[in-house]
Amino acid sequence: MKKAKNNITTPSYFLKRLKDNGFIVIKIFNIYGIQDPRRWTMMIDPGGASVLVTCYDNRVFGETIFELHDGGQRFTKNYNLKTESIETVISYLIRHGIPNDSKSSPYYAPRYQAPNER
Repeated sequence: MKKAKNNITTPSYFLKRLKDNGFIVIKIFNIYGIQDPRRWTMMIDPGGASVLVTCYDNRVFGETIFELHDGGQRFTKNYNLKTESIETVISYLIRHGIPNDSKSSPYYAPRYQAPNER
């Protein structure tokens, strides 16, 4: 059976949900080998906390694991968060001081807004 499109392991869904919650997120890589359990890697808060998040899909046990790595600054080295909920990831990042006020980031680029028509 095919997984739903809006799944936490889908990089576009993960990226959109984090951005919708104010995080600056950059997609780093998503083409790993067939036998490699890694699905994709992203960076959250570049230039700040610079947290690398790698999604692992453990097909044998049907688990999704997110490895968080920031050089041991806020998380223990290579911390693994096992969850199927994007809200759990977001809460965990906020609790550990990862800023979700995108306007304070040097990488913030406001979306284009068309001028109001009169």
